[in-house]
Amino acid sequence: MKRFIKPIAVTLAAGTVFLAACAKSSTTAASPTDTSPASSSPSATAAALVIDSKAADLRTSVNLLFAEHLDVAIKAVDAALGGRTAEFTAYGDILNTNGTDIGGLIGQVYGADAQTRFNGIWSAHNADFVEYTQGLAAKDTAKQTDAVNKLTTVYIPQFSALIAGATGLPTATVTELTTMHITTTKAVVDDIAAKSYDKAATDLRAATAHMQKLADPVAEAIATQHSDMFPGDSKNKGVDLRVALDNLLQEHLYLATSATGDALAGNSAEFTPLGAALNANGTDLGSAIGGLFGPDAGTQFNAIWSAHNADFVEYTTGLATNDKTKQDDGVKQLTTVYIPQFSKFVSDASGLPLDAVTGLVTEHITTTKAVVDDQAAKKQPDAAKADRMAGQHMQKIGDPLAKAIVAKLPAKFS
Repeated sequence: MKRFIKPIAVTLAAGTVFLAACAKSSTTAASPTDTSPASSSPSATAAALVIDSKAADLRTSVNLLFAEHLDVAIKAVDAALGGRTAEFTAYGDILNTNGTDIGGLIGQVYGADAQTRFNGIWSAHNADFVEYTQGLAAKDTAKQTDAVNKLTTVYIPQFSALIAGATGLPTATVTELTTMHITTTKAVVDDIAAKSYDKAATDLRAATAHMQKLADPVAEAIATQHSDMFPGDSKNKGVDLRVALDNLLQEHLYLATSATGDALAGNSAEFTPLGAALNANGTDLGSAIGGLFGPDAGTQFNAIWSAHNADFVEYTTGLATNDKTKQDDGVKQLTTVYIPQFSKFVSDASGLPLDAVTGLVTEHITTTKAVVDDQAAKKQPDAAKADRMAGQHMQKIGDPLAKAIVAKLPAKFS
């Protein structure tokens, strides 16, 4: 198996573009240990910056749920097209749970009737994609055509009318964004069915990034419309950072477990492009860090992060080949090298307590390892549940990190 070292061109999330802009607009790059007045003395405006208000929480939650929907849907599709029925069923259940979680949020704001209507529309579009996938697998053009017809002439107008009517967003805007969700998702499904795995990995990242374009305006409109329920600012640059970090960290987890799943199943044709996508995700994170703390910090981050990806590859390879030495070495590298190195790097850069960071990083390793172990043992329902749990854990790293960075570098976010 190859180490994750080949970058690919991708469409970046809006938050990542913002972070890159931070680097271009800064006249002096701050290192992780920089204590200059520019990085440690907040201005009056920056001092008031809050990124964990209820409005910011809402935007973050909607983003993560929408992106999770996309990633879990593609995991289910990939399993279906690969004939892995138990895995398809397990991720189908997670996909339904994700949908009811979004529906619950809708119900919290707009009431039980709106929740029921949302659940019906959302569930139907999941079923339409299942029908389309089945049509591709069976080369049944009638099924494919029927599914596309329902997605385009039923789901898109129904969902757009519901969201626009509830939030006050222009129907044309919601329709355009929803249509793009359908077309970008369909592109990934078509790529997998055609075994165009390089393109599938690239299109997967583009489809995942697009979910923010739908999530942001929906969440921001709800927060503005119901400021009593969601007080605070959902749009400031600090919240942009929080959303960008959380999105990228969640994407990292799902790309990693997709890659390990393919490696353990012997799907080398899919594993290699997913490894490249995982590397590109890490490069985006490194660019974000470099944009805030300087190029040396970005380089240091990339080296540590890339090494932990390679350590998981070694561990996965050991499981696939029953090589206990490789398994033990992978775990040793992760626990005795990666965890202390990365924890110290994050603590020094952000000012977060080292013990707290170490605990969170350790939990990332243990939750990810749990997914890989379940995949290797072919415990599909357990693997899917562990996958979602590990994905959700990434927010526990992203949220405090973003808050600490904004507090340490307020001038960059004012």
